[in-house]
Amino acid sequence: MTQPAQRAVAQSFLSRYINKETLKYVFTTHFWGPVSNFGIPLAAIYDLQKDPELISGPMTGALIMYSGVFMRYALAVQPKNYLLFGCHVVNEAAQVGQAFRFVNYHYLSDREPSLEETTKPAKTE
Repeated sequence: MTQPAQRAVAQSFLSRYINKETLKYVFTTHFWGPVSNFGIPLAAIYDLQKDPELISGPMTGALIMYSGVFMRYALAVQPKNYLLFGCHVVNEAAQVGQAFRFVNYHYLSDREPSLEETTKPAKTE
């Protein structure tokens, strides 16, 4: 590609994607909120490699419900926030994976209960 052709392609790209509307969007909470929120699903994906004994069932359940609510919210607001929706889709998938691991480890496997599990005091009401 010649120099003028390269310049024309670069200018076309910049005018199409780096424009006033894009910059206005990037500097809003509609963009940075979901970007910063991606830490939750990234941590959940990373935790899929850890020992299932460390998984908290109640917290995993709460995060599944949280992501379900915010997926709905992301599509209910105007304009629709597809970045937030995507963040919570990823989190929902990772948390459901964690929930399967939790249930499999604590209720479906043939493992021996740990000493902590056998010595827990019975709950009294």
